[in-house]
Amino acid sequence: MTYVSNFIIPAVFFLVVGYGLIGRVKIYESFLKGAAEGLKVVLDIVPTLIGLIVGVGVLRASGFFDLLENFLAPVAKVCGFPAQILSLLAVKMFSSSAATGLVLDIFSAYGPDSYPGMIASIMMSCTETVFYTMSVYFLAAKVTKTRFTMAGALLATFAGAIASILIAAGMG
Repeated sequence: MTYVSNFIIPAVFFLVVGYGLIGRVKIYESFLKGAAEGLKVVLDIVPTLIGLIVGVGVLRASGFFDLLENFLAPVAKVCGFPAQILSLLAVKMFSSSAATGLVLDIFSAYGPDSYPGMIASIMMSCTETVFYTMSVYFLAAKVTKTRFTMAGALLATFAGAIASILIAAGMG
């Protein structure tokens, strides 16, 4: 499998270039045009990214997530959900990199093979950065009517959190 994975990206690159040559597309000019459009998108989303990063940083530094953990700990305990994972779940909806920092904190405190460590690891791949994704990609695509996107994304995140608990419980 490692041998195959080393060739996937070059194969896709040559496939795209070959397809462009067959279709008589000006490949380099198309690349430059796409890169210029990509930079415009980046410039459009940078304020949103900065706002999300600052917001999560303020909530984390203020102790809000600790307060949230303490408040919801009794409910979490009944559900078999370690309270220290609640902050991770909340932060993950806004920022994957900030959530990674919390995962490292959980690993330091409890160990990566502990029940909270396994849930944190699984949750990082079972959940999505809902608010980040919606704000960045909808802004870039100029989507104004999101309809049921947030409800569906939050439901999927909740399902991912439950799956994380069940999978980690099965492993332990």
